Amino acid sequence: MRRLSFFCLALLVVAGAMVRAATTIRIVPIVRDQAVIVTVELTDGYTAEVREAIASGLRTTFTYDVDVRMVVPAWVDRTVATRVIGMSDRYDNLTRRHNLSRMVDGRVEEAIETDDEEVVKKWLTSLNALAVCPTSKLDPNRDYYVRISASVRPPGASLLGWANAITNQTKFTFIP
Repeated sequence: MRRLSFFCLALLVVAGAMVRAATTIRIVPIVRDQAVIVTVELTDGYTAEVREAIASGLRTTFTYDVDVRMVVPAWVDRTVATRVIGMSDRYDNLTRRHNLSRMVDGRVEEAIETDDEEVVKKWLTSLNALAVCPTSKLDPNRDYYVRISASVRPPGASLLGWANAITNQTKFTFIP
């Protein structure tokens, strides 16, 4: 019984270390041109499982749920704006080309085709200069934060080796 308890404890410690060392979301919010602009990088999100799912020809989609929230002391934080971004890859095994598309709130914003895996990796795991909301929705001199939840489909292509979604947030103060 003692060995089983020790084994379970050791397994929990190793699993916790894997979560801390695994994928993270780096978020950089900037207020520019009358909008909140966000740049996101999903470090180590292009895992072996994701690569295998893509190589099998399955459409692989990274979905980023982006929220701008106002900090409200002693109450529930207010959501100011929400965007849903889908970065997809459909690999054609016959032509050996990747068909990449970027959807913002259900509309296709951009589509490209490539055979370079580095382009695919960058396409799926980063968002550059995404306008999240106009500054007219923000109150001056208030604290806000950008919260991003990233997930991947198909379910077998995980970000952490066993979990399908991760979340992170970054605070900022709006000073006009």
